[in-house]
Amino acid sequence: MSLNSFGHLFRVTTWGESHGPALGAVIDGCPPGVAIDESALQQWLDRRKPGQSKYTTQRREADEVEILSGVFEGKTTGTPIQLMIRNTDQRSKDYGDIAEKFRPGHADITYWQKYGIRDYRGGGRSSARETAARVAAGGVARAALDALAPGLSITGYMVQMGPHQIDRSRFDVAEIEQNPFWVPDAQAAEDWAGYLDGLRKSGDSTGAVIEVTAKGAPPGLGAPVYGKLDTDLAAAMMSINAVKGVEIGDGMAAAALTGSANADEITMGPDGPVYNSNHAGGILGGISTGQEIVVRFAVKPTSSILTPRKTITKTGEETEIVTKGRHDPCVGIRAVPVGEAMMACVLLDHLLLHRGQVGGAGGKIG
Repeated sequence: MSLNSFGHLFRVTTWGESHGPALGAVIDGCPPGVAIDESALQQWLDRRKPGQSKYTTQRREADEVEILSGVFEGKTTGTPIQLMIRNTDQRSKDYGDIAEKFRPGHADITYWQKYGIRDYRGGGRSSARETAARVAAGGVARAALDALAPGLSITGYMVQMGPHQIDRSRFDVAEIEQNPFWVPDAQAAEDWAGYLDGLRKSGDSTGAVIEVTAKGAPPGLGAPVYGKLDTDLAAAMMSINAVKGVEIGDGMAAAALTGSANADEITMGPDGPVYNSNHAGGILGGISTGQEIVVRFAVKPTSSILTPRKTITKTGEETEIVTKGRHDPCVGIRAVPVGEAMMACVLLDHLLLHRGQVGGAGGKIG
């Protein structure tokens, strides 16, 4: 079973563990001739890497990506691309105390129940460290999208930390990269700093909600009924470690609307259809409309905390656990570039699927 892979034509397989010698990705199906090099991928990994502020894990990893195959003279060849990121700052001894115990809220217990063996050093494959490989693969997808769909842009940001939400009346795209939380609201960033600082010092953690948007995506991506664009987007976001919920457009809030309020009215503009709202999140019937695509996902609080929690051992004895080591008080912070990468991979995959099935045969309006 190939359960460490995702995508259809643009297919990504990630490999490696949190405390192994390296981790990485194999990408199959990338079109040839796409300009790419290690520096182009590194810019995205630098946004995700740990230790960049006191609000993330203090594990010091350079996250330097190496391209081992599939690129020649700065361009993709159409053959499999192998990416590798070496682990250089593991402290496996921090996990010695939990080798026989299960962290509440963590995949420790389910990995053991499924496989009968688990890599307790940092959580192995269940660690957020696995997402570095996704970000590297997303960098390849972004380069291909730049070539095939110029003008398409992907932006992620945090809209909620714990119980605290942004004020959308203060939404400022320019603010996103000016604070450690990727928040488009300067006041919220200031308020959240104090909130997270308190949790960090008390040995606790909190969750977050991330929103990822794609502007400039062409209409027609996705297919009925099991190949829906939003189906694959939801699966991609849900596959990110620690994600517990995904919404497209208004998501759950749409249940509270009337049909007349939810319907995105359409008028005719000089360049084609114009929608007066975007409750659907840019996707209707699983197919992109050409509007901004909006995806939102919820990340649970980090399970590795210093606050004592009741648990059991592998032999069934009741005990208490405190997780030492270097962990994110809010893993949602570093999930922002991961969500962007997954959006890029899914959109490229569906762009290639669309071109392969439909080509330029889509219906014209006006």
